[in-house]
Amino acid sequence: MTADDQTRGASALPLPQRTQPDTGLIPPARTRSRTKPAEDTENPFRALMRRNRAPEPATLVIFGATGDLAKRKLLPAVFGLWQDGLLGSAFHIVGVGRQEMTDEQFGEFVLEALQHSKETDEIQPGSLQKFRDLLYYEFGDFSEDEVYSRVQQELDRAGQAHGGRKNALFYLSTPPSLFEPISTGLGRVGLADQSEGWRRIIVEKPFGRDLASARELNAALHRVWDESQIYRIDHYLGKETVQNLMAIRFGNAIFEPLWNRSYVDHVQITAAEDLGLEGRAGYYEEAGAVRDMLQNHLMQLFTLTAMEPPAAFDADAIRDEKVKVLRAVRPIPPERVPDVAVRGQYGPGTLYGERVPGYREEPGVKPGSSTPTYVAVKLEVDNWRWQGVPFFLRTGKRLPKKVTEIAVVFKRPPLGMFPGGLERNVLAFRIQPDEGVSLKFSSKSPGQEMVLREVVMDFRYDAFGAPLESPYSRLLLDAMLGDATLFPREDEVDHAWQIVSGLLTAWGTPAPDFPNYPAGTWGPNAADTLIGPDRRWRRL
Repeated sequence: MTADDQTRGASALPLPQRTQPDTGLIPPARTRSRTKPAEDTENPFRALMRRNRAPEPATLVIFGATGDLAKRKLLPAVFGLWQDGLLGSAFHIVGVGRQEMTDEQFGEFVLEALQHSKETDEIQPGSLQKFRDLLYYEFGDFSEDEVYSRVQQELDRAGQAHGGRKNALFYLSTPPSLFEPISTGLGRVGLADQSEGWRRIIVEKPFGRDLASARELNAALHRVWDESQIYRIDHYLGKETVQNLMAIRFGNAIFEPLWNRSYVDHVQITAAEDLGLEGRAGYYEEAGAVRDMLQNHLMQLFTLTAMEPPAAFDADAIRDEKVKVLRAVRPIPPERVPDVAVRGQYGPGTLYGERVPGYREEPGVKPGSSTPTYVAVKLEVDNWRWQGVPFFLRTGKRLPKKVTEIAVVFKRPPLGMFPGGLERNVLAFRIQPDEGVSLKFSSKSPGQEMVLREVVMDFRYDAFGAPLESPYSRLLLDAMLGDATLFPREDEVDHAWQIVSGLLTAWGTPAPDFPNYPAGTWGPNAADTLIGPDRRWRRL
């Protein structure tokens, strides 16, 4: 094997052929050939990343490989990593599902998904067919050992091509009800054992539907896996601007000294969606805004914004500081909920000039449903840095636009020496869309009079001249490298559920005023009361 083959990784070593088909539907493995990739014309940022972040030979096993998440996000992300040469020369994918399918049929499914995906970067000539040679498929009932035994056989075969190492990353891209059965099944046949290579498991959100079920899920996982093997994925943490939050705060002396109660008035964290249910009524009726967004995505953004500087830039140190923030949040028992939280549900309205139905008119939604599609909450952090500084978190469906932002709003100057008053300075991190960072401040307008106006300094990631990686690409590569920095730890998940449990209890009864905001608006009026009277939500 040449050094070029080892670093580029654009083709896979052939797996040993199956001597006996495991079922009548699985043909002998295709002959695998190694072809030297095309000349490297990639961006220098990716070339640097490839040199510094090269995982060991491994097999990615995707349970639920024919599902929507795998089709839209995971497979394009893996393809992008592989095409950029970031997965090494010895890498294979085993799709696992309950749908009967051969290797060839699974290969056709994957190629079609990649060709029609909005997440797929420019496809290099010949890449699809080479990528297809990495793909294998197994099917079966997830409650029976047979399917896991066949996965074990795939890893044994891969180990022969991977120099005897049987490294494997198991991705549970399935409904939450299957997390425990799959984890237990993998354990029964010894697939969590690391004697012949590392073994890790990625679990998609939601991590439970309340505190009790989250603890039950974690206990079930720990019966098979050590905590160091478990990677709970939250794709928001893979977004470039979320990671840049730490870089800008801790890497610049002009920001960190101001990041405290002496200078910050409040913080707003917004995750707004313009879409409705998009055919997901069954899931959303059970989840609602608290479980779908607040407990996971928004809590993660909150902890990264509020945490103390970590002792080191590693997984344990960073996650330790995130947990400290969650522990410092003032508890929200059910009786406090009316004072610190607002729930809402959208009714009919107008969005982008078109009439859209209300939540209760969406297909699959129960008449009279009290599932919240909007939630706003005020978190108060009882520690030295943030005492008296409220954090306002809000998320909702059918809002005027799709945008996610963290806004650090500073206090006004102590003296009103300029006519007309001054707006507060704002440092805003745009997570989606148009990823970047902006700083709003006051400046004198041209002319004879001292008149101040707001101006904005704006940074966008296209300034680097490099395309942004998919969040799933970053997180998948981190998991293969064993870097858990961007994956929530068990105690993080537990404390986040503790914070929102009071909301779930208090809102267990029907809401008499639903729907209480029209689609296409920024939520119920009560949210303005929550943040007021001397503050206002940012109109994004």
